[in-house]
Amino acid sequence: MIPVGAFVFLLLCVFGGFAISGGSIVAIMEALPFEMLTIGGSAIGSFAMANSVHVMKASLGGLKMVCGGSRYKKAEYTDLLGLLYRLVRLANGKGNMAIESHIENPKMSSIFLEHAKLLKNEEVVSIICDYFRMIGMDADDPHQIEDVMARELKKTLVEKMHPVHALQVMADGLPALGIVAAVLGVIKTMTHIDQPPAILGQMIGGALVGTFLGVLLAYGLVGPIASRLKQVVEEEARYLEVIRAILIAHLQGNPPQISIETGRKMVPNEFMPTFNNLEAALEQAQAG
Repeated sequence: MIPVGAFVFLLLCVFGGFAISGGSIVAIMEALPFEMLTIGGSAIGSFAMANSVHVMKASLGGLKMVCGGSRYKKAEYTDLLGLLYRLVRLANGKGNMAIESHIENPKMSSIFLEHAKLLKNEEVVSIICDYFRMIGMDADDPHQIEDVMARELKKTLVEKMHPVHALQVMADGLPALGIVAAVLGVIKTMTHIDQPPAILGQMIGGALVGTFLGVLLAYGLVGPIASRLKQVVEEEARYLEVIRAILIAHLQGNPPQISIETGRKMVPNEFMPTFNNLEAALEQAQAG
């Protein structure tokens, strides 16, 4: 919930500084609903015109990712390394056909069932099973598998970046929409040019709220959300890169421990299990 708290802090600083300097919050509050309707409504409309339904749904789902951060922490990476260790150890010791029953029906696999949380992640399970299945079909050239996986993971990353780009485009357009709202306010003011200066000043102030609101939403809300979402998507992409590193190391003929250590080195430093912690987890997996 850090992003929510940070945005509240931002609002307190902006409006608090304005109020302390002698500004009237009441003037902003009076104009805010109408300016928000103009700017927010036009932003949503342009967002819907520029993006598919799939991207719009993914963008809404991205808000949850922004608040919660990456799904993959140290425990998830350790769990993944343990699962892959079991699979590559079985394939290395008894051949690729020994893991066929596990990858064909992972929900009934004794190996996958020991990693129940990971088993619920259909994307990860699908990638693991698909590439072990390819290896079982004699596609054992590490360069070929690495190339295919690299292209698939790149495609997946590009698709998951679509909401990021959509939100960033929206952020880039919000200042201009704020200017549109301000111009409309000026037009309204000019039609009341015969009013006293006090009234005209109030109307011009209300018009300028549109420019203020557009800039604030762009650089204080939507832009930071797009930036944070990009970070989370890239962090989660590293999880899949660990799978690729381990499978390629396995195909290159390395022992299971070396293959898993190769994958451990791909884990982000923040979540990387220590060598000793991973060794203890692998010993437990081996005992199992």
